[in-house]
Amino acid sequence: MDGAVMLIVNAEIDGRGGRAVRVENGLVVAVGAGPGDNPRPGAAEDVVDARGGMLLPGLHDHHLHLLALAAVASSVPAGPPAVRTAAELAAALRAAARPGGWVRAVGYHESVAGDLDRAALDAIVGDVPVRLQHRSGALWIVNSPALAALRAAGERDGAGAGGALPADGRLFRSDERLGRLLGLAGAGGGVELADLAVVGARLAGYGVTGLTDATATTGPAQVTTLRGALETGALPQRLLLTGPPGVDVAGASVSPGRLRLGPVKIVLDDGQPVDLDELAETVLAARRRARRVAVHCVTRLQLALALAGFDAAGGTLPGDRIEHAAVLPPDLLDAVVAAGLTIVTQPHFLAERGDAYLADVDPDDLPWLYRCAGPIAAGVPLAAGTDAPFGGDDPWASMRAAVHRAAPSGRVLGPDETLTAARALELYLGDPADPGGPPRRVVAGTPADLCLLAEPRRAVLADLDPGPAVLTMVDGTVVHHGR
Repeated sequence: MDGAVMLIVNAEIDGRGGRAVRVENGLVVAVGAGPGDNPRPGAAEDVVDARGGMLLPGLHDHHLHLLALAAVASSVPAGPPAVRTAAELAAALRAAARPGGWVRAVGYHESVAGDLDRAALDAIVGDVPVRLQHRSGALWIVNSPALAALRAAGERDGAGAGGALPADGRLFRSDERLGRLLGLAGAGGGVELADLAVVGARLAGYGVTGLTDATATTGPAQVTTLRGALETGALPQRLLLTGPPGVDVAGASVSPGRLRLGPVKIVLDDGQPVDLDELAETVLAARRRARRVAVHCVTRLQLALALAGFDAAGGTLPGDRIEHAAVLPPDLLDAVVAAGLTIVTQPHFLAERGDAYLADVDPDDLPWLYRCAGPIAAGVPLAAGTDAPFGGDDPWASMRAAVHRAAPSGRVLGPDETLTAARALELYLGDPADPGGPPRRVVAGTPADLCLLAEPRRAVLADLDPGPAVLTMVDGTVVHHGR
């Protein structure tokens, strides 16, 4: 069914049933108004009977981390919900330890066993190298064998890069450096195309046809891996890359539009010094390359610094983004509106971590966590991304969280911020270059990036849990078939 011509019949589009859609050469070339005005099957084209199911543009995840998500398959869960106690963490790490191998663990949170360091990991597993990532993605913790291996790798590199590694084994915002040292140490720092193929297939099953990789440290090696996954078809989706100002995707032998550059990603962290002049220069470097900017902001302080950085660089441009906007009180929302910024948020963190937020977050911040209705009412373009693997990778779960905003315990966070199911769906229907803008529609002349669901719109919106897509198509090619 991967031919150049296909006719989908008996589909529901925009709430109207009995419609047919012709796909040819990667485009939607005809959409019938309904029975009596539909294109008819040709002699040599594939026909798919939608059986009344909802046909919509493929979903676009506006914020995730592909290589980290692919690496999860070979990692040990180290935090909730799989691991909740120090004893469970010790059991998981010891079970994964093998002579001569490394243990890679992800998803750790302090609620499990407190603030870990090298000595704490040594007490659990001290004879094989262990590296453990905090669920925020900002911190790696290594034990003594891992630290020794990384230091030795740095010394062999000739630059002494490993010698300055922190003695406590806590590596903050060190992904790029750690990845290079792991490669030198033969510790499997990279990701195989097979791992990306598993991820791509799973996302296609949700109906996802496009991805924005929001990794700030993407460099030539990562681009090469991702480009290879697109070229071989291991990753069937379209891909928009963020990364630093100088990242380059030239030379990709993939079809036009499959791999593009998005905004420059800037990460701000509380407790780390921020030089406004340097921040402004990064924004200006993006401008010189005709790129917009996406700034990671999960606290009030980070958002205030981002706004100050834009001011120091001469202001914002349409398409500049705030990633997460995890804490958005009224005064900062007003500033975001005045600056004309877009927000890409993650409401599903409330469903996944809401009880921890209720216990740990400053009460003054709780009403303003991962807001949805408020920014939309204020005129802010709002889109969503899963932030996988730091959040679950199912966009439908993210939509459900935007509707219900319930923590695992059932307590609702920010009840005034709930969205209707239809509006929650639109969080994943914006153009990748215009998240939060008008939702894409199935109309003639648009790319044939489509998602066919088993149920009609009314049933889909009733619970936003449609199950696997019946059919997912990217650029006119079927990448998932569920029947």
